[in-house]
Amino acid sequence: MPWLKAQGSQGSRQHLAGASPSLSRFASATIPSIMTIISDEHVDLDTPTGPMRTHIVRPSAPGKYPGIVFFSEIFQVTSPIRRTAAQLAGHGYTVAVPEVYHEYETAGTALAYDQAGSDRGNFLKTHKPLAAYDSDAKAVIDHLLSRPDATGKVGAMGICMGGHLAFRAAMNPEVSGTVCFYATDIHTGTLGEGKHDDSLARAADIKGELFMAWGRQDPHVPAEGRLKLLARLTEINTRLNWHEVNGAHAFLRDEGPRYDPAHAHALLSLVYDFFHRRLSSGDLLTSPAAIESRH
Repeated sequence: MPWLKAQGSQGSRQHLAGASPSLSRFASATIPSIMTIISDEHVDLDTPTGPMRTHIVRPSAPGKYPGIVFFSEIFQVTSPIRRTAAQLAGHGYTVAVPEVYHEYETAGTALAYDQAGSDRGNFLKTHKPLAAYDSDAKAVIDHLLSRPDATGKVGAMGICMGGHLAFRAAMNPEVSGTVCFYATDIHTGTLGEGKHDDSLARAADIKGELFMAWGRQDPHVPAEGRLKLLARLTEINTRLNWHEVNGAHAFLRDEGPRYDPAHAHALLSLVYDFFHRRLSSGDLLTSPAAIESRH
C-alpha cells in the first residue's frame, strides 16, 4: 500500500497539509509556496537478531529533517500506522517505522485487527527477549542520525505496546522527546520474554522530555496503573506532559469502533507542537523550479 501523499494548495497563503497551527502561521507568513510530498521507501537494518525491515516516510523536499522512530502496536505496520506516520512526516520529519517482530514474521507482514492477529501479536510480545527490543531501537536511532538528510535531532513515538517501546527508546541519550499513546505493560513490568521488564526501574535513564497520553476507559492501563507510573515519573522529576481523555484503548487508531476522531485530532495537534518544540520543524520548503519538475 503506497504512503499517503499530501500537498499544499497553490496560492499566496499556502499551508502544509495537516500542519500544526504554529507551523502553518509561520509558513503562510514567510513564504509564497509550499509543497510537501511524502515519499515511500524502506531499509533493512542490521540488528543482533537479524535484518529488520524498517519503513521510512519523509518529505521529498530537499533539506535536512529531524528523525522520529515510530513503534507500532502488536499488529506491526498496518494501514492506520502508515497513515499516522505520514501525518508526522508531513510536519517535517523523517519517520522510521520498524517491524517489531522481524525475527518471527516475514518482512512486510502486518497482522490483522482480528482475534487471530491479536493472539499472535500478544504471544510474540512476551516471546521476544527484552534485549532484542532495545537493540532494535538503537539500530533505528543510529540509522536516523546517520542519514545524509538528518539534522542530528531524534525523537520517538509509539502506540500501545509501541508506546512502551518508545518509553524504553527514550532511555537512549540521543532521544530528545518521546510520545507514548496508552503505553501498555509499563505498570505491570511484563514486556518481553519472561514477563519481567525493568522499565519503571530504569525510568530515570530518560533525559529527554516525555508526552504520555491515556484513555481513562482503557482496561489495559487502569487508573491504578497510570497513577503508579505518574508517581514514579514525578519522583524522579521527569520532564513530563501528561494527558488523559475519556477514551477507550486504541482511540487513536482511525479504524474500528474505538476510534475517537475528536480526541485523536486534539492530541495529535499537541504532538506536532511537542515535536516541533523538541526537535524543530526541519526544512519544509522547496524551490518553485523543483516543484514544477515533480510529477
